[in-house]
Amino acid sequence: MTVNDFLLDFAVASVFIMLGQLLRAKIKFFQRFFIPASMLAGFMGLAFRYLLPGFLPMSDKIGSYPTMLILIIFAGVGLNGFSMNKGKNNGEVGRMCSYLSYKMVAQVIQYGLAPAFSILLISKLWPEINYGFGLLLAAGFSGGHGTAAAVGSSFANLGFTDALDIGQTCATVGILAGVFGGMFFIKLGTKKGWTKYISDFSYLSGELKTGLVPKENRTELGKATTSSVVLDPLAWHFAILMVAAGAGRLLYKFFYDKFNFDGPSYLYSFLVGLLFFYIFKKTHVDYYVDTNVTSRITGTCTDYLVFFGIASINLGIIVKYAMPLALLLLFGVFIVVITLMYFGPAMNKGSWFERSLFVFGYSTGVFAIGFILLRIVDPENKSLTLNDTAFACIFTTFSELFTWSFGPMMLLNGQHWLFIGIQVAIMTVCLIVNLVMKWWWIKEPLNRPAVGEDGY
Repeated sequence: MTVNDFLLDFAVASVFIMLGQLLRAKIKFFQRFFIPASMLAGFMGLAFRYLLPGFLPMSDKIGSYPTMLILIIFAGVGLNGFSMNKGKNNGEVGRMCSYLSYKMVAQVIQYGLAPAFSILLISKLWPEINYGFGLLLAAGFSGGHGTAAAVGSSFANLGFTDALDIGQTCATVGILAGVFGGMFFIKLGTKKGWTKYISDFSYLSGELKTGLVPKENRTELGKATTSSVVLDPLAWHFAILMVAAGAGRLLYKFFYDKFNFDGPSYLYSFLVGLLFFYIFKKTHVDYYVDTNVTSRITGTCTDYLVFFGIASINLGIIVKYAMPLALLLLFGVFIVVITLMYFGPAMNKGSWFERSLFVFGYSTGVFAIGFILLRIVDPENKSLTLNDTAFACIFTTFSELFTWSFGPMMLLNGQHWLFIGIQVAIMTVCLIVNLVMKWWWIKEPLNRPAVGEDGY
């Protein structure tokens, strides 16, 4: 891959994003379902790749861009700060910790129940299916294509040679379920009054429907904190984000090379961004950092991430396990719906729908899907979902590392019930902690206030 390939990849993506905005502005169907321009762009790119192969001047590396863009996005989340509101510490802690346990439950419910379902039912109906089959659902749904490839390779090394294709298929179906299932729940949420930052579609302003802001409603993107004679303000803010993202990537590489610690790379970028926030605050450099500008940069990265995440989906996977895989996928969809509609409002107090919908998207494929859904219902991150996600991933990383590192070996070497038992135990502990700490709001109305409103 060359620099010219990089340029052309983003040039083609930009063409499709512009077309996506045009379609959103003109076609009522896309407006009715809140479909973002970047999502339309991604599906157009995907269609062109498969219907007209070789027509687009795009490289075969477009699937790697989302990982890079996520680093910049979470560097921005860290740079925006992470602090407690005075006098409301208990509420802040409760919000973050309950969300942490919810996100943990959303993961381990897949890690434990999907393999158990496969062992107890699928392997009985199709005896040739081994005990590792169910974990591939979690690898594809909760992990995405990258994790599915890693787990599939681990299984292949243990003799399960078809695992890679199965995992990639689960990841593809998971993304589609996340997108269209998420749209269904967004429509339902707006009708029921669950959404806190967008109203029912019939009451949305024209700019929210079309994406085009009339002249009288336009706002400034941000404040110029540096003189363009010395350094353009956008370049200053972009440089800060790139340094944080690059440092995060270097830290990931260091810990992987030295300690074989394969944690999520975006975690390191978030931590570096957070370090910058505290250093800037102590040295008063924060006076020259405009969070509106950094938010616009990370918002741009999110749109491109969405395009590349969808356009790079591999639809050419042919799976010979059609019936057992269909049954497993249906069970997986059932799990994520239960996680959204039952555990979501029970374990998140304010803005439960926005926070749970992000986890729903994340639990069906990749961060890109979670970002898409959250962007629709909470464009400004007022629910603090991204902030709390960055905090939660510090702890959920250990569960992920254990699952993907030891899961394949344990499931295929006779320790399947021990592996499943560990996942169920983690889930049980999370639920008990929430109940004991009174972070359990199942009896609260579903149209409850947003984060920060009326004690929420």
